[in-house]
Amino acid sequence: MRIFVTGATGFIGMPTVKELIAAGHEVLGLARSDEGAQSLATIGAEVQRGTLEDLDSLQKGAAASDAVIHLAFIHDWSNFLASCETDRRAIEAIGSALAGSNKPFLATGGLAGLAPPGQVATEKDVIPSDFPFPRVSEQTTLALISQDIRASVVRLPQVHDRAKQGLITPLIETFRQNGTCAYVGDGSNLWPAAHVLDVARLYRLAIEKGATGTAWHAVAEEGVAMRDIVETLGRRLDLPVRSILPDEAPTFFGRFAMFAGFDMRASSELTRQVLGWEPTGPGLIADLVQLEIAD
Repeated sequence: MRIFVTGATGFIGMPTVKELIAAGHEVLGLARSDEGAQSLATIGAEVQRGTLEDLDSLQKGAAASDAVIHLAFIHDWSNFLASCETDRRAIEAIGSALAGSNKPFLATGGLAGLAPPGQVATEKDVIPSDFPFPRVSEQTTLALISQDIRASVVRLPQVHDRAKQGLITPLIETFRQNGTCAYVGDGSNLWPAAHVLDVARLYRLAIEKGATGTAWHAVAEEGVAMRDIVETLGRRLDLPVRSILPDEAPTFFGRFAMFAGFDMRASSELTRQVLGWEPTGPGLIADLVQLEIAD
């Protein structure tokens, strides 16, 4: 297939593009800079210049392809609501170009808050209409099914390698600013995780499957205890580690307070059965132990 990939130059995007090309697909990757365009060209991808705000560019890329993988998201946590709205508009723009085509459209969602604390989220869980989280990537994407689009979603956990780890990466800066590492309560809440190369392979398998209405779980580890994550970071950063009370979280964690105490455990049993996906990469703690820490 010829696959249009947004976020093609990103942390997950570049490994996904390489995975797709290695499997024999052609890739048209969205790039907003000359540097990004060159990096895509170097690995054998075609380039569509544009940004998430450039809806015309998104529509052209989607219309010129057999399938679309939407990985891009503006990770500006100081303007998170605006980033969520930009994402919604981008998905709708891609959908308008794919309407009536029966082409596969694979977008990206998350696992936070999907299941109540103590329960395991599965692929069959549906986001309720009153879900309070402002990012509506999954809901917007699956609504496109009515327009004859084979829309599906990959729900991401903490995606990691030795250089980057989802929400944990910005937490490192928070810990440095506070001079201490902290978890909420006893730190027993769990965060699911998967290595970035395993996630890239899942995106390839999912777009090849071309399923409609499915939420795939890119989960290699069902849940890693927050206390284990924070204690590992404390050793790597040479900072003390302590527990904080839930009402202290907003002051300590700032904009990440809502995530710090989340229990986000999730299963990928259905994803593995249907797609034959078997993660082989190192675990989250193993990567944190060998974390590349900038000065």
